[in-house]
Amino acid sequence: MKTLSSGRKRLFRNAITYGIVIAAFVILQILNAGGLLSPSLQGQLVPICAYVTMAIALNLVVGISGELSLGHAGFMSVGAFSGVVVSLSLQQAIPSGPVRLAVAMLVGAVCAGIAGFIVGVPVLRLRGDYLAIVTLAFGEIIKNIINILYVGIDGNGLHFSTQNEAALALGEGGKAILKGPMGVTTNVKLSSFTAGFILVLIALTVVLNLINSRSGRAIMALRDNRIAAESVGIGATKYKLLAFVTSAVLAGAAGALYAMNYSSIAAKKFDFNTSILILVFVVLGGLGNIRGSIIAAALLYVLPEMLRDFYDFRMLIYAIVLILVMLLTNSPFFQDLRGQLQSKLRDRAVAKADAKGGSGHE
Repeated sequence: MKTLSSGRKRLFRNAITYGIVIAAFVILQILNAGGLLSPSLQGQLVPICAYVTMAIALNLVVGISGELSLGHAGFMSVGAFSGVVVSLSLQQAIPSGPVRLAVAMLVGAVCAGIAGFIVGVPVLRLRGDYLAIVTLAFGEIIKNIINILYVGIDGNGLHFSTQNEAALALGEGGKAILKGPMGVTTNVKLSSFTAGFILVLIALTVVLNLINSRSGRAIMALRDNRIAAESVGIGATKYKLLAFVTSAVLAGAAGALYAMNYSSIAAKKFDFNTSILILVFVVLGGLGNIRGSIIAAALLYVLPEMLRDFYDFRMLIYAIVLILVMLLTNSPFFQDLRGQLQSKLRDRAVAKADAKGGSGHE
């Protein structure tokens, strides 16, 4: 009976999370159709979806797995540039924009997953500050590799070089896609708010199902007490790597979605500051709290735009809001109040479910 009640509470929490995402999408679509959203906010809808996905992905590593990663912008950049290259290469083969976007996001996710596996195998043997420093270095390495990489396409396929655009030796009708430090300057914008919404739902489904699975319980056991978990046969490297690669895959898909929203994109966009920004979303939303990450990422991303009228003091107000949110989040009074409210809502939902089940049985 206790297990059944716990399962209902978990389903109720997950349903609230999905409900918030779906309600936000419907409300924003209605506002957009009615012309009530400013052009600047309309332009932020796709980036918000990308950063919400990134926050969900990073929370899987930092909050659920308990490992501090500072290089998730690197996985985002891998997905972004691999997705753009694939999209521009398949313009003739796949004329449909939504289909090409889906292919680009899938390729970006796979490439980022491969990068996550390559990095994760040696890195996840480290712990704490050492892991954070190595992941930070990985993000910078990826950025510098993209800064010296030139990619072009002609009738003979893709061409790669680390020297300059002329070294690509493109044939007649060929074009350069990735131009080193200039990045991509001729991108075709394919991203949409609907595609971002679908990606957020996919990320939610993947992460929540993983958390509630046997593998998720093993990951959290390793987070809480690694020695005890290993003593009962839980392989630390296997499950830590599972969380890390899953997070990298979602980050790659988010990177492709983000990049396909702009006509030009450069590697400097995915630097250390981007990794820290995503980490701020996760910390402010609550470690291990997926719903909190979604809300924090959405609100904090649009907050600077909302404060644009206070241009001279915008970042000062932004910093003060961050401090206040952290103080409230860690306040024992606020935590008790939130816990009581959530408990009452769960108990009420479970009671209604039991009442319906009892009347149906009769």
